[in-house]
Amino acid sequence: MAYAAARLGLRVVLVERGPMGGECLNTGCVPSKALLAAARRGADWEGARAAVVRAVATIAPVDSVARYEGLGVTVLPGSASFVGRRVLEVDGRRVWARRIVLATGSRPFVPGFLAPGSYVTNETVWDLKRRPDRLVILGGGPMAMEMAEAFATLGAMVTVVGPTFLAREDAELAAPVLAALRGRGVVFLEHKAVAARDGLVVLEDGTEVLGDCVLVAAGRVVEAGDLNLAAAGMAARPQGIRTDSGLRAVGNRHVYVVGDAADPAGIGAYRFTHVAGAQAGVVVRRILFRLPARMSAAPPVRVTYTSPELAQVGMTLAQAGDGARALTWPFAENDRAVAEGDTAGLVKLVIGRKGRLVGAGIVGPAAGEMIGLYALALAEGTKLSALAGLVLPYPTRSEAGKRAAGASLAERLFAPGVRRLVKCLARLP
Repeated sequence: MAYAAARLGLRVVLVERGPMGGECLNTGCVPSKALLAAARRGADWEGARAAVVRAVATIAPVDSVARYEGLGVTVLPGSASFVGRRVLEVDGRRVWARRIVLATGSRPFVPGFLAPGSYVTNETVWDLKRRPDRLVILGGGPMAMEMAEAFATLGAMVTVVGPTFLAREDAELAAPVLAALRGRGVVFLEHKAVAARDGLVVLEDGTEVLGDCVLVAAGRVVEAGDLNLAAAGMAARPQGIRTDSGLRAVGNRHVYVVGDAADPAGIGAYRFTHVAGAQAGVVVRRILFRLPARMSAAPPVRVTYTSPELAQVGMTLAQAGDGARALTWPFAENDRAVAEGDTAGLVKLVIGRKGRLVGAGIVGPAAGEMIGLYALALAEGTKLSALAGLVLPYPTRSEAGKRAAGASLAERLFAPGVRRLVKCLARLP
């Protein structure tokens, strides 16, 4: 947003209290993917940490103070808080703005029974000097799964504790991911942790799990108390700062909220960097061009970067409700997968009651690279016949999705009525 506004000639002030680039670059998406890649290449902990540092350092100039100042943006390091509806104070300096955008992110949720210093999160795990021999992970979402794979591949004994695992994902697609992690030695304990003492994590059934290190990956919360939102007529809850579907803050028409901090009405909070980018686009259109842009209520693309990867967009079969059905195609029947000797996984298309595509999921190698086609299909309302008619290069894994879409058409193509018609046509000279 700062980039677009500055390039279009507006005066922009950017306040940043942490490292430029935010959580995703410094302690989230980029470090975790670098760690996974290094572990898969056979690196040890020291080599993996070095790979993380290199990846962050390579990308950092894109988000640097120097770059933004070069665009004409005034960058103020420090923490901001409201002292009026359109006035912020940054370490004693007051800034008035016609429009204010809050992109303050979120922080890891940490259960109250964990004492300070007895755990690490995605923000501090990179500071570990040595790889733990026994790692206990609290959580069951994508981050927990990715860290479980990374540390298990690096040689640690990993135990994942949580009430559920990949619960938001389609169960049929999540199963191969969990099976692959178990195959790498990861232990899953489907219980809630209730206490921790002397290096032990205590579960609700009394089981004690011993670990050298506890990694908390149990979700994120928005902490906006230091923003003094009340002074600007706004309010927040753990899910985020309340906004309308156009990301304008409830209670203050001069303020917009994006990213983890936003809790849009009728949509809810989504903690994804690419969603934050889409939200930024909405706010740019609204503030700079005064267009009535809105966020879509459809579930966004999401990927769990394990091996195999799990990618989904739109609704799962359970979310689609009565009358919905699934069209699937296993990679065991995909020529590229067979040729490579890696046939685990499938493509699953969710068809709504009206026969239109309402969701898609893929589990398998490069699922995150393949899911973009279905995100576009959902956004554009593409018909199944168009997906089935795609001419794709052979052999590719993408053909599995084409085959799944074609399965629906095959039912009609080979129906008794069509068979009779073809027989009649065959008699013509």
